[in-house]
Amino acid sequence: MIVPFIASDLREINSSSLAYIGDAVYELYSRCHVSLRSSSQSGKMHKMTIKYVSAQSQALAIRALEPELTETEADFFRRGKNSNPGTMAKNSSPADYMYATGFEALVGYLFLNNEEERLEYIIHKAFEVIDSEG
Repeated sequence: MIVPFIASDLREINSSSLAYIGDAVYELYSRCHVSLRSSSQSGKMHKMTIKYVSAQSQALAIRALEPELTETEADFFRRGKNSNPGTMAKNSSPADYMYATGFEALVGYLFLNNEEERLEYIIHKAFEVIDSEG
């Protein structure tokens, strides 16, 4: 995996930047996950992807995963969750939105720290949780 250099100490990166990067990484994994399961047209696959990338689904996933996080991962999750985002999602509760932001910050941290195995474990576990909800 190619990981861009952003800072020598990832604690120096603000949580909004981590969440921004984590959002893009998670979106890409979600699109790949959907593409492997469907050969539909792109519009249909996009609708299927929304199931994974919605704030409600991400919040559900991180709530299930939270007990499995290492101390460092939990710190990055909390930083993202407790951040003060400039906007709120229209289709989710404020609590779900904050949990989703924390999840994205965690994904951003794992990606930038080049923890590929752990990143894939967290994302695939999130997919399992979301898929189990129907």
